[in-house]
Amino acid sequence: MSELTVGAVVAERTFHLTRDTLVRYAGASGDFNPIHYRDDVAISVGLDGVLAHGMLTMGLAVQPVVDWLGGDSGKVLDYQVRFTRPVFVDAATGADVTVLAKVGVLDTLPDGRPSARIDLTVTFRDETVLGKAQVRVALPA
Repeated sequence: MSELTVGAVVAERTFHLTRDTLVRYAGASGDFNPIHYRDDVAISVGLDGVLAHGMLTMGLAVQPVVDWLGGDSGKVLDYQVRFTRPVFVDAATGADVTVLAKVGVLDTLPDGRPSARIDLTVTFRDETVLGKAQVRVALPA
């Protein structure tokens, strides 16, 4: 990772979500809000249909960075996003969420370890769904 430069792509991945994904996430998280699995309820509150849990989208978005860091050798220090658009999950076709992770800033932690800010571009249907998505990481020594 010593050859990292600002602007370098460190990870890219597409996640396919289905209604089954949403039900499994609801069970794991305890978030059983029906807008995440019932079209009639989602539409009755003004949505276009069932949408993915925001925290599911956020969790998926950081996973390529975690994988790139490689286990115990590096770690996530801070992770922040702004939710900008929902991810609608069609009953038949699902939804694809794409994550592009680029180096935004290279830095050094107070203890001298190298660190970086990784900027995430997270899209669904070619529109950004997480704004100002940034991961601060301690890089492997």
